[in-house]
Amino acid sequence: MSNNHKPLRPPEPTCWVVTDGNAGMENQCLGLAEALGVIAQVKRLRLRAPWEWLPPRLGRLANPLAGLDARGDMLNPPWPDLLIATGRRTVAVSAMIKRLNSRTVTVQIQNPHFPVSAFDLVVTPAHDRLSGANVITTAGALHRVTRVRLDMAAQEFRSALAHLPRPLIAVLIGGANKAYRMNPQIIARFADSLRDLAAETGCSFAVTPSRRTGDDNIAALRKGLAGMPHTLWEGEGANPYFGYLGLADAVIVTSDSVNMVSEACASQKPVYVYNLPGGSAKFNAFHTAMRESGAVRPFIPGQTTRLESWTPPAIDDTATVARAVKRLLIIRNN
Repeated sequence: MSNNHKPLRPPEPTCWVVTDGNAGMENQCLGLAEALGVIAQVKRLRLRAPWEWLPPRLGRLANPLAGLDARGDMLNPPWPDLLIATGRRTVAVSAMIKRLNSRTVTVQIQNPHFPVSAFDLVVTPAHDRLSGANVITTAGALHRVTRVRLDMAAQEFRSALAHLPRPLIAVLIGGANKAYRMNPQIIARFADSLRDLAAETGCSFAVTPSRRTGDDNIAALRKGLAGMPHTLWEGEGANPYFGYLGLADAVIVTSDSVNMVSEACASQKPVYVYNLPGGSAKFNAFHTAMRESGAVRPFIPGQTTRLESWTPPAIDDTATVARAVKRLLIIRNN
């Protein structure tokens, strides 16, 4: 072969990330796409009545694509090589695209409550207790945390946090949901626990709330942190989430989000979980498994007044799933 002629490379697979707009779930899909090295086109769906109200399994009785609302993204051919989807609204749609084009590799993240045979791969956390030949169970949630991303973000935010004493603790705050409660009184008690930790260890805090935290809770957090060495991100400027994880010596995260706990653990820092009031069987199973694996330890008010150092186990569910998807793409292209 002439040196002037390089072997042709196969084209990069086209990829859609299809979600119902939930940011945390969308990040799981994007994390998988990034691990695969593909550029994803994000499609956020809205459904018209009655499809919006119907359970996904009834989507098999009609074409669910007809139920898409133009206020969201519409889905039309050419169909992608890879479709990564999550969320109740996407289930019947994803299965329908698979029926229309068998060459599309469909990956459904989270329990679809739908026959798993309708997809090439279903990715679900172990606490969902779903099994099947094409089901991969994960310890927690897929995510976008990588060593490269954390290092780059740490460099971006290093100077902004340089005034804070070490050890530096990243504090990830979620919010109320169907399983857990959060209100200003709960936040005040949590802040008192942080104050005890700072008094004992001389640590400082880099605190970031989530979209679910709410203004009243952020105001209580601001008040509770007063006088402690800290920085509190309140939504202005660049999101420092990855920077805080990259720079932290340890992480404290509230218990209401499998995503946040999984991302904290991916930082390979010691992770403490602050248990909010509430819980559910699935959340309890997840937190128990993470504690038993050595990935996390509890942050207990009045008891956790010093910082321990340990080497958490490497949990890389995103890479594991990416390898499985690559195999499916290779098989489909041969």
